[in-house]
Amino acid sequence: MSVITPVLDLLLPPHCAGCQGPVEVPGQLCAECFAHIGFVTDPCCRRCGLPLESEAAGGAGRTCQTCRQHPPPWRRARAALLYDDKARSLILRLKHGGAEENAALLARHMARAGAALLAEADVLVPVPLHRWRLLRRGYNQSALLARYVARSAKKPLCLDALTRLRPTASLGGLSAQERAAAMAEVIAAKPARRTHIQGRRVLLIDDVLTSGATAGACTRALLDAGAASIDVLVACRVPGPRDD
Repeated sequence: MSVITPVLDLLLPPHCAGCQGPVEVPGQLCAECFAHIGFVTDPCCRRCGLPLESEAAGGAGRTCQTCRQHPPPWRRARAALLYDDKARSLILRLKHGGAEENAALLARHMARAGAALLAEADVLVPVPLHRWRLLRRGYNQSALLARYVARSAKKPLCLDALTRLRPTASLGGLSAQERAAAMAEVIAAKPARRTHIQGRRVLLIDDVLTSGATAGACTRALLDAGAASIDVLVACRVPGPRDD
């Protein structure tokens, strides 16, 4: 392996996951791309992961105004990155460009940002894709992220705990209310996997959190299956309140 790897690097030199420029180690960002990544750091809303202007803005519960007025069904959420131009490129190349290696990169940042959630989690569960979309894409990006995060944190993983009962159109461009309507009764827990869920503290894994419609549908399905609690860990958080 020590001989083969340098030869492969000469034939297929490592490239930056963001700009495709040269890097020394595969699966890394170049210095320029890393400098433009928007990491989510404290203070941030403990319920939806939205960055807060200050600790005082979150109040005693450290939550944003939207989550105080309309609490999500899950307990806590955390994101690694803001969904800005650079993070969007990483996500879109993972979802639609076949760049499965981006999952490992994003998962490393997720494990760092979600360390507190991972410490309490009993099992990790990814947001499911409908089988038709899974066949077209060849993989579920949320499942890839969950695999890497679970491996890093040495936590149990149930890849097929949830299923999509019917296909849904893209939620892009829809309001929070329209997204919620589109996801109504779409997600269910598989009866054969309920034993992996019942009484467990579940950490739901997804790529992007926007309005929370998909995470909410998954959360309700997991709670209906007997989960003790649900936290959410995502690669990216879209800036702005969940009802924007």
